[in-house]
This record gives sequence, C-alpha cells and structure tokens, in this order.
Amino acid sequence: MANLLVTGGAGFIGANYVRHHVATHPGDHLVVLDALTYAGNLASIQDVLDGKLRHFVRGDICDSDLVHELLVKHDIDTLVHFAAESHVDRSILGPDAFVETNVVGTHSLLKAARKAWLGERRRASHRFHHVSTDEVFGSLSPTDPAFTETTPYAPNSPYSASKAGSDMLVRAYQHTYGLTTTLTNCSNNYGPYQFPEKLIPLFVIRCLEGGPLPIYGDGMNVRDWLFVEDHCRGIEAVLEHGKPGETYNIGGRCELPNIAVIDTIVKTVDAAFASDGRLGERFPNSPAARGASCADLKTHVTDRPGHDRRYAIDPRKIEAALGFEPAFRFEQALAQTVQWYLANEPWWRAIQNNDYRQWVQANYAARGG
Repeated sequence: MANLLVTGGAGFIGANYVRHHVATHPGDHLVVLDALTYAGNLASIQDVLDGKLRHFVRGDICDSDLVHELLVKHDIDTLVHFAAESHVDRSILGPDAFVETNVVGTHSLLKAARKAWLGERRRASHRFHHVSTDEVFGSLSPTDPAFTETTPYAPNSPYSASKAGSDMLVRAYQHTYGLTTTLTNCSNNYGPYQFPEKLIPLFVIRCLEGGPLPIYGDGMNVRDWLFVEDHCRGIEAVLEHGKPGETYNIGGRCELPNIAVIDTIVKTVDAAFASDGRLGERFPNSPAARGASCADLKTHVTDRPGHDRRYAIDPRKIEAALGFEPAFRFEQALAQTVQWYLANEPWWRAIQNNDYRQWVQANYAARGG
C-alpha cells in the first residue's frame, strides 16, 4: 500500500487526480493538502474523503514544518505536487503570488521531503513528482517542431517563468541531494471541476447565461488539448513505471486554434439545447434557449500582452517508454465536459456566489481534519 501526499488536491487537476487514484487504488492511504485559495474547492473531493484512509488538511505548501509533519505522521512515501498559481492573465496583473506559491512553495516542499526522506530516517523508496506545464518552453511558430523533453526553457509570462523556476529546483534536488524525483510537462487540460476562469468552462457557462465570448486577437493561438482524465492516467504511468530523475511530456495529440475550440463549445451547447427542451427553461438567457446559436455571443477583443502563439507537445517519449497514449478524442471529451457542467450547476453556481468558501470557513480550521 502506498502513502501519498497530494498538494493542490482540491484544485482542478489535483481533484481529478485524487478521484482517479481513489478509484484505481482504493486501498492506498492518501492525504490532500490544499490552502483553499480562490481556485481550490473542497466540494470537488469531499465525497471521496473518509477521514481514515483519505484525509484533507488545509494548509500552505510554503509551511515547510507542516509539510514535514504530514510526511512523518502519515509515513508518506510519494508526494504528488499539483499546487500552483496557474492563470496567465492573473500572473500578468499580479506576479508576486506566482513567485511565492510556485517557486518558494515548491522549494518548501523539497526541503521538507529532503529532511523527512534523506535526513532523519533515510527512506530509500520515495518519490517526489512535480507537475509542470508546456508553457515553460515558450512559444512556437506554425512550422516549428513540437516541444520535447530537451527543448530549452524560454518562458514568456510570469506564470510560466515561475513554473520554470520550480522545475529547475526539482531537478537540482535530484542531482544535488539524491532526492528521487520525476517531472511531467503537460499541455492544456480540460474536463470536470475546472475553475470557471479558464477558457472551456468560462465559455460553456457564458453560453448558458448569454454572456459575451471574448476572443483574444484573431483567435488563432494554438494549444494542444489534453482531457484531464488522460493527464491523470499519464501521471499514474510515470509514478508506477517512470525512471527517477526523468522528465516526461504528457500531451493530447490535439493541436487546435482557440477559435476552433470555441466553435466546438458553441456547437456542443447548441446541440444540447436542441436535444433537451428543459435547458431553455433552466437557462433562458442563452441564445440557444430561443432557437438561435451561441455563436452570436462571440466577440473579438485586444490580445493580451505576450500571448504565446502556439504550444505543442511531442509525447513520443512517454508513449515509447511507458506505453501511455491519450484515450479520449477532443469532441467526445468536450461533450462529456459540457454535460458535466450541465449536470453540476450547483458546483459552479457556488463558485459564482462564493457560498462554498463560507462552508469551508465554518468546517475547517487552519490545519483542518
């Protein structure tokens, strides 16, 4: 039985990973550490926590003493690190929080892991897995080859620069101190439980509520899209079979311009309304409720500063070494995602209304249960 500490496990990808791990390894002991800042949502994992095998602790990854206490108390052998500030627009407006969480926070975790695993009891079998992003590699032209694990880092935003810094710290702790680490760089994730500031959930909800769909520039910025369940499967493959000290790119083999993603969202939401007349009653402000198309909501806005033109992941290493391949096609997985947001309106309504934060404050102290 493995003993895992998952940081950021109430965030989007972290919550999906927690749910995936509980489903595939139900006997493992799992501790979730999350500060429950604006994008952390305890409601995303509450139903899989039991207080026995699966615990939640509210706390900051910058609190190295707390992390060390958890590693020792729960005899943790595997730390999976998702916790991060991750929204590029927010990093442009306020970069300090990104440096503090992504760089200082990761270093705090590494220090605690080194102390617990290499200093006090010398745990030979341990793993620190760091989840990073393709944005550390910078931007590609339409004809450039996709990012590989050896592509030089060239971050272009405070967010991607902070993630690049955290990646380098993980690498340094492996090579300098002998901490057993692995690292994955993923492409754009989408799926259930994603905070509604990101493109896909934001535009789904805007379609439902009749809000504008703002398209940066010409809408031709290209991203490689990865369904979050596939990302969880990729991390699982690295934890079980990945070579210590190695980096693996996890991609969806699905390069699409933003405008194509938006058009697919519009088409999917329109189709949902056409097949279910009750949606028009639930969401009367949607153009689809009156037989029009949500495409009417599209509007072009000024591009954001330093907007990278294209990201693309070359996943051949993880495919060849670990046998991992994405299982979900984009249109299929996007349709599942739209249906999830339709079926889980209370989840995102609570975020809009901030109700769940009041519930958290009432039910969890600083170090939580």
